[in-house]
Amino acid sequence: MRRTILLLAATAAILATVAAGLALYAALLWRSPAFTPAIVVEVRRGEPFLALARRLADAGAIADARLFTLLARWRGDDRRVRSGEYELAGNATGPEVLAALVSGKQRLRLVTIPEGLTVEQIALLLESAGFGPAERFRALASDQEFIARLALPAPHLEGYLFPDTYAFESGATPEEIIARMTARFREMLTPDLAQAAEERGLTIDQAVTLASIIEKEAAIAAERPTISAVFHNRLKRGMPLQSDPTVLYGVNGSDGRIRSADLVRATPYNTYVIPGLPPGPIANPGRASIEAAVRPADGVSALYFVARNDRTHEFNDTLAAHNRAVNRWQRGGVAATPPPVRSE
Repeated sequence: MRRTILLLAATAAILATVAAGLALYAALLWRSPAFTPAIVVEVRRGEPFLALARRLADAGAIADARLFTLLARWRGDDRRVRSGEYELAGNATGPEVLAALVSGKQRLRLVTIPEGLTVEQIALLLESAGFGPAERFRALASDQEFIARLALPAPHLEGYLFPDTYAFESGATPEEIIARMTARFREMLTPDLAQAAEERGLTIDQAVTLASIIEKEAAIAAERPTISAVFHNRLKRGMPLQSDPTVLYGVNGSDGRIRSADLVRATPYNTYVIPGLPPGPIANPGRASIEAAVRPADGVSALYFVARNDRTHEFNDTLAAHNRAVNRWQRGGVAATPPPVRSE
């Protein structure tokens, strides 16, 4: 009798094991329905794997959260899944879903960085796109050890976050994003552009600084080389650049409007007060402005320019002609924009 009971118990245990095995097998080979559009699953940093598995089960991507977690732990994959967003099209088994997560092929997010933004504006843009706090980008922008690893010729990232449209992985860190943007800058700065800067007597940082001023001054792309020529003419004569965007950059908390007091405020960026170029870029210029900085228009003798009502500029050689243009376009006209280069 006792032997019969033991035999029955053993048989029951075997059957239970077989049943469990069949259930596990069925769960792992179960295929999710196809998703149209694909579902997006976020792997959150520091989240327990079981919590992720439950969200996958709730979304219909896997059959059983606990069995999926057991499989991941058995393989060691629960420690290899990177945080970020993953697109799952469906029609996949549990192991196939796990392989997709471990592959690291995250959903890509397109981010456009317009020309002429400052580091501060880019930091806020990237924060709004979900790539981390703006404060982290600000800190990295002046982190000397980090900048040295990027091999940039400047003590700050201003000017070197190249404007472009980027496809970043959803889990990309601020460090990875900045590395991509500065690498793009180095790709753009071809040897011929670097040589053109040297021939103009400009270091790379000075060329980028001048390009950033041109970027902020030029509303019309075709005028960049001419605006550059005006600044080169003033630099050659030892005249201050008198560029309003540099003044605004040096005013903390500026609302974008320039005031008379700002023009005499002693800041390192006030080109009404300091001679020559400011100590660094005031924005992140695009290639066209960098090219204009090192290749100004030929045959331009103008020393002044003022904005017209249509966003173009009038260029003049003399202060008297410039003052007449200021009266015509800025004081007597309807334009509210102050002249980019004022009389001395």
